[in-house]
Formats: sequence, structure tokens, C-alpha cells
Amino acid sequence: MIYIDQDKFNKELKAECKDCFGLCCIALYFSASDGFPTNKDAGKPCINLKEDFTCSVHNNLINKGLKGCTAYECFGAGQKIAQVTYEGKNWRQVPEASKEMFEAFLIMRQLHEMLWYLTEAYNINKESQIKHEIGLLINKTEEITLLDAKELLKLDVEAHRNKVNMFLRNVSEMVRNNAKNKENLNNKKKRASGRRYDYFGADMRKMELVGADLRGACLIAANLKGTDLSGADLIGADLRDADLCGSNLIDAIFLSQAQINAAKGDINTKLPLRLVRPSHWMK
Repeated sequence: MIYIDQDKFNKELKAECKDCFGLCCIALYFSASDGFPTNKDAGKPCINLKEDFTCSVHNNLINKGLKGCTAYECFGAGQKIAQVTYEGKNWRQVPEASKEMFEAFLIMRQLHEMLWYLTEAYNINKESQIKHEIGLLINKTEEITLLDAKELLKLDVEAHRNKVNMFLRNVSEMVRNNAKNKENLNNKKKRASGRRYDYFGADMRKMELVGADLRGACLIAANLKGTDLSGADLIGADLRDADLCGSNLIDAIFLSQAQINAAKGDINTKLPLRLVRPSHWMK
């Protein structure tokens, strides 16, 4: 059986900004309409990025309404590019490699996101052969993240993602079916159905969400207050301004810190152990 160090991955797949060079603040395209300081082209530094690569308004993002900044999560790709791929050399020190660095960061971010979901799938799965195969894919993905920048840029990310998604879908189906079977749904609640269904602003409190397939669903400003999302698959779901106050998300699967940061919640919101309760939920 392949052994996966959960503590190692839980640490490495979370952003550590002090070990990065503000890569998300320069490599990404910003849109003011998405809650960023201003419209910004990819490769151009954010107006709030300081010389030491810290953010001049980081402690005041919520008050300034910068939801895009609050929600963003690189899954630890920033420090991997900065400290491993480029061995501590920043884009100011090697301006001739800056474009390559930014492009490599975008690829690394995708790989680290895949690792985040794969490690959860590995932890969930109890079937030894499938668990072994997921472990092999985790190790392969980790090996890819250690390639130099030029090799990273040659990677067929889509092909690798397709391999990852095959396992994620299988695990999702298993978890959702188990959750629904345990719930024994003999009630009159309407079941949320249809992948990528638009729940923009919807009141979902009377829907049955245990074991729901909400992959890629639009849940912007949806009312999920007090709902039970046990076994629900939330991979890629848009939770911006969704009300999760009092909701049970402990056993929801494929949920990321970025999704939680973008949502609304409170001290009664139950989160998976891998995730941190956002400080702005307390205010």
C-alpha cells in the first residue's frame, strides 16, 4: 500500500505568503467587478503590492470590499515556485525569466489544486486497490511539481487533469451514495439535482442536500443556512456570498479554503478538519 503523509500535504497545499514573491498579485488577471482592487492585466503588479512582496491592505481586505483577494487560494503553489522551482530567486532579480515564472506559477497552481483533491480522495477511499492507485497518482503529480520551469511549461495539464478527475468522480459517487443510503430519505424535501444547475440566490433550506451532486454549481448568494451538506460534492461550486451560517459541512467533499473564504458563515458553521474558519466570519 502506498503511504501518503497527510500532515505533509495539508501543510504544503496551503498558501504561505511569506515564502512567496507576491506571484498571485502579479501573474493573475484582475477584474474590479470580481472584488479585486482594480482591473489589472496578467504580468502587471497589483497597485497594493509592496517592494517586500507583501500587501499594503492585507489586514483591511474585508472593509475595502476586496472579496476576490480574500477568497483567492493558491494551494501552496506560490511558495513551491518561489522556493523550489526558482530556488529563492524572485522575479525582480531575474526579470528575463519573469514571464516564464508567472506561467509556471499558473501551472503549479493547477497541480497543487489536483493534489488537494487527490489527498482527500485517498483519505476517504477504503477500497485498497483504488486507494493504492490514487496514491500512485499523488506521487506522480508530486514528481511533476518538482520539474524545472521549462519542463512544467511543456506539460499537458489537461491530460493529467483528466486522469485525476476519473478518480475524483468515482470517489464522489461512492461518498454521495453512502450518504444518501444512511440518510434514508423518506421526506418531502426536493432533492437538488443536475450538475452545474443554477442556484443563484436560491433558498435551498427546504432542499435535500445530503449526498447532493453540486459539482460546479452556481451557489452565489444562495441561502444554505442550517442545511446538512453531508456527503455533498462541492468541487468547483461557486459559493461567493452563499449563506452557510449554521450549516453542516463536516462531511462535504472536495471543498477548498477559497470557497469557504468567499462564503458567509458563523461560529455554528461546521467545517471539515482541513479547513480554517475565516476570521471575517466572526465579525
